[in-house]
Amino acid sequence: MNKATNTICACETNPQNRLSAKLILEDGTEFSGWSFGSKKAVSGEVVFNTSMTGYPESLTDPSYEGQILTLTYPLIGNYGVPGQQMEDRMHKYFESDKIHVYGLIVSDYSFEYCHWNAAGSLAQWLQENDIPGIYGIDTRALTKHLRERGTMLGKIVFDEEKIPFFDPNKINLAELVSCKEIQTYGEGKYRVVLVDCGVKNNIIRCFLKRNVAVIRVPWNYDFFTLKYDGLFLSNGPGDPQMYVQTIENVRKALQQNIPIFGICLGNQILGLAAGATTYKLKYGHRSHNQPVLRTGTNSAYITSQNHGFALDDSQLPADWETLFTNLNDNTNEGIRHKSKPFLGVQFHPEASSGPTDTEFLFDEFIESIANTQKGSNDGK
Repeated sequence: MNKATNTICACETNPQNRLSAKLILEDGTEFSGWSFGSKKAVSGEVVFNTSMTGYPESLTDPSYEGQILTLTYPLIGNYGVPGQQMEDRMHKYFESDKIHVYGLIVSDYSFEYCHWNAAGSLAQWLQENDIPGIYGIDTRALTKHLRERGTMLGKIVFDEEKIPFFDPNKINLAELVSCKEIQTYGEGKYRVVLVDCGVKNNIIRCFLKRNVAVIRVPWNYDFFTLKYDGLFLSNGPGDPQMYVQTIENVRKALQQNIPIFGICLGNQILGLAAGATTYKLKYGHRSHNQPVLRTGTNSAYITSQNHGFALDDSQLPADWETLFTNLNDNTNEGIRHKSKPFLGVQFHPEASSGPTDTEFLFDEFIESIANTQKGSNDGK
């Protein structure tokens, strides 16, 4: 440890007798590399993320449940992994309490790491959580393959294990990652019910620092039994059309005038409840540099994104409109109701990791709560 800077630096042994590992895609394509995580054969959906930083946040993002994550930035592990400090009953430096990716694919694993907040190495963390990792893969070739042919299923094997391919989009992933009982955070001015389909911790943090109490409920909870000022629909993994109970609950909520805000999967669920449809993207949006344009303005924002499905905003009813559009492929990045305080965005304004350019959307949501309550009081 460097006492002057309080920085932890460490070097792992790069083994001479390295354990070989292989990634096999469902179309028969194979990539060979070396293990730096757990020796565990796994199967899932192979996706890629083009972000340059933020692997601790990405690996603990519940939206990656069921997926084998490829990081396109070539050098991974150089700043290690932070510790397990808790704050407001959440892991301070992670987005949930566990790693959610099923496997990790990188080009070059750094056996030396150095960072003021490092508590250990990425390899050590993966091994402790029984998650396989492969380095030495040509991630540019793999990413190009997925871009051209589309996201596909794959498996990581070590000794030619005979494991089947697994499609996570065919099961209810929200049930796996959602909380099992009500959890309350803070004692703020307003009470927001957060429907947990796989929420990131930083979303809760964004509410808490704005003096908002968060009542976190399971993905299928009947939240109409609770008293609340606003409804939040979280991010999460998988096909949004799987979550029929959530969609039905939100459809009922749309009959009220209580403000609603959705992020990522929450945007899709909001759209489905309104009457639109969703579809699977060819290879998804997973990066820190997705540009979006706010409808009716010249305001463009760089956003953090992580999703494999999109909302078909052409199917929105007449009383809804597009709020944001992706400038790369013109896919929907947000919707809102024309007269009621309902809005959703496909990107992640809470970032963690990524740019915080759009965090002001939390303020807009809270302002809509205040305006709704003021209007109700004025009408009495």
